Amino acid sequence: MYRRKTWQEKMVNPGLPKVEAIPPKMQKRLGEGTMVLPSPRDVDEAMREIPTGTVTTVSRLRQSLAAKYSTDTACPLVTGIFVWVAANAAEEDARLGNRAITPYWRVVKDDGSLNPKFPGGIARQARRLRAEGIRIAGGKVQAPGICQTVRNEPPPLPRIAHRRSRSLRKAG
Repeated sequence: MYRRKTWQEKMVNPGLPKVEAIPPKMQKRLGEGTMVLPSPRDVDEAMREIPTGTVTTVSRLRQSLAAKYSTDTACPLVTGIFVWVAANAAEEDARLGNRAITPYWRVVKDDGSLNPKFPGGIARQARRLRAEGIRIAGGKVQAPGICQTVRNEPPPLPRIAHRRSRSLRKAG
């Protein structure tokens, strides 16, 4: 009989992390180079490093993961899925009585909006962020500059400037 995997079981993926060339279909958006397909544990670990009272974005998590593996980027699809898996695994841990869970509520979308796909939806994420002193209005984080990178890495470069720098490296 088939038994559905728990969220904690989904956190184990022996085939990852993996570094590969950015596929041609993704190069228009991400540029050329290499990307890491992070493991669920890598994503969870990066999320656990977000300090209380701060938030980060999925893009900044990706940037941190790319730096960890010395690649140009981290796969946006895989990273996004594993942020969701880590969030559900954290709630599963909480239901089992574990109090030291991954603070998934500190991850917001790139525009500062809250994630309706997280356990409990926007309402629970907003409640947890407010409890840490973060202002929320209209489903978005309201304090400019509150987003911080993981491990004090420099803020991400604008996407256009990042592409130009790659083009300059090729041309030079």
